[in-house]
Amino acid sequence: MKLTLLALFFCTLPLAICAHAQTVSRGIDQAQQAEAQSERNVPPPPVPRRTIDLAKLRHDADELATLAQSVPQDINQTTKGVLPKDLSEKLKRIQKLAKQLQSQLSQ
Repeated sequence: MKLTLLALFFCTLPLAICAHAQTVSRGIDQAQQAEAQSERNVPPPPVPRRTIDLAKLRHDADELATLAQSVPQDINQTTKGVLPKDLSEKLKRIQKLAKQLQSQLSQ
């Protein structure tokens, strides 16, 4: 009788372990589902907006306009055979200011 009980115990032990593992697995799945559901209900954190420095924006725009107005005069000098030294630097500065203004306004 003892041998039969032991045999029955050892035969049913894997089934009990498997059932327990499924119960634990269901508990984990339910916990993950609950966590996922709670994450769906939580709104995303607000994205902080960058403030635009209007004074700098105006200053950069004015500088850009001034530089752009001076380029045609420099180009006219090249037709006379004179290449202004700072023309290349002006054009690079115009590019840089234009990129800065664009990035500030697109944020």
